[in-house]
Amino acid sequence: MRTQSMDTSPEAERVQIELLRKASPAKKFAIVSSLSQLLIEASRRNIRQVHPDVSEEEVHLISIERYSGKEPAERMRLGLERKKQG
Repeated sequence: MRTQSMDTSPEAERVQIELLRKASPAKKFAIVSSLSQLLIEASRRNIRQVHPDVSEEEVHLISIERYSGKEPAERMRLGLERKKQG
């Protein structure tokens, strides 16, 4: 059997798949949530490296634009500007 990952042995992958199959829905959700958070943080680190001069707010807005599109990012930007004004 060919594994999904180049650095995982077939036996290790088999065990991982079996553990996932046996996991409760709550455990599966926790795993997915943790992986999602890891990817979000990796993406933000990348944005900070590419744009070292921007604020954390701008990092967040760039992230929104990257994954949700220009329109949601612009709505968020306008909402933040309104909130700052008053």
